[in-house]
Amino acid sequence: MFKLAFRNIFRNRLRTALTLAAIITGVVAIIISGGFVEDVFVQLRESTIHSRIGHMQILRSGYLEYGRRDPSKYMITQPNEVADAVQSIAHVQAIMTRVNFSGLANNGRADLPIIGEGIEPGKEAQLGTATTLVAGRPLRDGDAFGAVIGEGVAAALHLRPGSFVTLMVNTPEGALNTFEYEVVGVFRTFSKEYDDRAVRIPLSAAQELLFTQSVHSAVVLLDDTSATDAVTAMIRTRLEPLGYVVKPWHELADFYQKTEALYRRQFGALQAIILVMLVLSVASTINMVIYERTGEFGTLLALGQRRRQIFKLVLLENALLGLLGSLLGVVVGAVLASIISGIGISMPPPPGSNVGYTATILLVPWVLVAAALIGALAATVAAILPARRASRLSVVDALRHNI
Repeated sequence: MFKLAFRNIFRNRLRTALTLAAIITGVVAIIISGGFVEDVFVQLRESTIHSRIGHMQILRSGYLEYGRRDPSKYMITQPNEVADAVQSIAHVQAIMTRVNFSGLANNGRADLPIIGEGIEPGKEAQLGTATTLVAGRPLRDGDAFGAVIGEGVAAALHLRPGSFVTLMVNTPEGALNTFEYEVVGVFRTFSKEYDDRAVRIPLSAAQELLFTQSVHSAVVLLDDTSATDAVTAMIRTRLEPLGYVVKPWHELADFYQKTEALYRRQFGALQAIILVMLVLSVASTINMVIYERTGEFGTLLALGQRRRQIFKLVLLENALLGLLGSLLGVVVGAVLASIISGIGISMPPPPGSNVGYTATILLVPWVLVAAALIGALAATVAAILPARRASRLSVVDALRHNI
């Protein structure tokens, strides 16, 4: 039966070609759309990680829940203890500490509410590969009273490299402290909202500004994003008994989570639509083939073929056709994806960002498998009703088509 089914699909080459074209088109559409969505996820993920979040952050227990109200009560008082516990773990590339603060930035004429960070410039340079320097230079370890500011802060206060800005903050004890800093650079990250309020100064300068030697968080940079969950589990084993909380990047990036959920649902809906269109397209072709072969099926039934064998024959023919179309579709889709990726797709800035990017088509194994399965499944499902109808033909009426 397998040999007969294989020979039958090439009897009418035109109809076979039309059916294959429909299956190949559907498979290619799934590969291109799925590869595009996966590329969006990868670029958004890496931009989120390498703008400022890092692969994971280590915080004092209670900081996320109550830190906004009283951040000084949930600071890491022994940052060296955290660094020593993490540094020896595989895949850890760097660990950097930060101090967060909020206050006012003043240019001598106007005030602007800001969110500030005290950072370790040398280590942050390894992390911030997705941060674009718009003007000036990056912050250096030797810049005792230097600052880099977000693009929105620079525009609001009319600041540029070489300008001076005064920061006014409340210390943990409630006192008001102020220092003047020289703007050495203006940066742009993936998040426009952050750029509109962000000021970064050296960690030592932030600790002096707040009169503290503690830090709010320790940010871990890995050499491989896929190792995030494994490394997070190891760090939690070591630090959670000491009163720390370890949060991987995907738990901190709310925008990424919502974007991924939205795109996953959209891609699932697209797959369902393509499946339905393939079933309808292939079913119409199969119905025509069944009608043309009515006399043939009548002869087979008259010669003693069982009805279930006719059903299996038609189903097998279309399953083979679907498998062949899916394999050809995967090859065509992979070639087309490579060509499109070589050219690139210029994309506008996503919501909440002012940075565009160039998209590509990623060849992800699960997308290729899903596309092939959908193509083969569509051809098989489309053949069920026509095969059932062919197996229930009246022998006498079917034989009349041979006249």
